[in-house]
Order: sequence, then C-alpha cells, then structure tokens
Amino acid sequence: MAARLEVKGLSAGYGPTRVLENISFTAEAASRIAVLGRNGVGKTTLFATLAGQTRRYDGTIKLGDADLTHMESSARAWSGLGFVPQSRSIFPSLTVEENLFVGLKGRPRSALHEAYDMFPRLYERRANSGAKLSGGEQQMLSTARTILGKPTVLLLDEPLEGLAPVICEELMAAFSQLASSGEMTILLVEQRIQSALDFAERVIILERGRIVWDGSSEQLAGDRDTVDQLLGVASVPH
Repeated sequence: MAARLEVKGLSAGYGPTRVLENISFTAEAASRIAVLGRNGVGKTTLFATLAGQTRRYDGTIKLGDADLTHMESSARAWSGLGFVPQSRSIFPSLTVEENLFVGLKGRPRSALHEAYDMFPRLYERRANSGAKLSGGEQQMLSTARTILGKPTVLLLDEPLEGLAPVICEELMAAFSQLASSGEMTILLVEQRIQSALDFAERVIILERGRIVWDGSSEQLAGDRDTVDQLLGVASVPH
C-alpha cells in the first residue's frame, strides 16, 4: 500500500555545486503531488536526490518507517521508492517483455499481465526490442517496468515530454488509475501545467532550488499572479 514520504532540510547537488537548499515537505500516503517550476530550478535534481543519484549535503529522507537517507539507489528501490526518470532508461536491446521482467523484483512472471492491462499497446509490442518503440511506447514501458516492482512511492519525472496528445491522455489516465487505487503515493514533475493541475491534489513550486509555494491545485489554478510569476504566463489558460 501507499507510504508516506517525509523530506527534511534536504540540500543536494552535483560535486561541489549545490542545486537544492533546505527542501522540506511531507507527501501523505496515497496523495498526488505535482512539483512545478521553470526549467533549471531543481525539479529533476530533487527526484534524482530522492532516488539516491546525487550528492546529498544535508537533510533526511524517510519513506514510511524506513530511513532512506544513507541508502544506495538500489536499496531505496527495494524499500519501495519507484523512479521513472526523464531519460526513460529502458534497455534498447531487450524486448518489451524482457524489459518488463527486469522490473518484477522476484514476483512471478504471471504478474506481467498488470503491465499489459494498463498499457495494452505494450502487449502488442511485447516481442519488439526497446529500440523499435516510439517515444510514447518507451515511456509506457519505463513506467510499467517500475510499477511492476510495486513501489509505495512513485516519482514521475516529466513523463509527457515530447509526446503526442493522445499518448499523454493515455498516460495520465493510467497515473490517475494508480493514484485512485491507493497503492501508491505519486509525485509528478511536468511542464504541461494543466495536465499536472488536473492530476494533482497539491502543488509544490521550486525556484532556485528552494520551495517557494506549497498549496492545493485548486488554489494555484485560481491564483493568476502566482502562476504568471513562478511558472510563466502561458502555463495555464486564462
């Protein structure tokens, strides 16, 4: 079942370069949170830090009762943290089914039907290599592979980037289905602001590596000045 994610005083970056400064927030179990902000403000770095892929300077990360702060990335994944990176990171030389099998984490092969039920397109392409998939199909594969591991917290970093509207709708419907199941707490970074607001209950906005706004999606959608100032005037329709 979904778990609570608690981040306190998190500062992190790459080598000597600090990108995040004193990030603190709590994502309650089964909540849906959008992490928004202009390009280069630290959104991807935040998710990479939660997944153990950057240099942490200060702060703590807890998932349920587990303290992830000093864990390696693989241990965080086994503790219930699922991360779908912006790069998708599928294995291009493996078939769709072989890619999915990697995500099972010891679960029976029969569990693959969960991925195919969510994304029927993957079943049709199950014998194709990852390199032969479209961008949208690769995103579905990366997402499905992570979900098969039954994470209790799921991080989605710009899953709609560069995809056709019909694929975006299919993916967002799948994310909403996952969230409604109560099995995962979902944090979403997304440049398509309206899609993020439609999905999330709560929004966190980053600016220069710090949280500068935290509130409900409904509140943000009605605050034109904040949207214009922190996200850009074209982000949400008037």
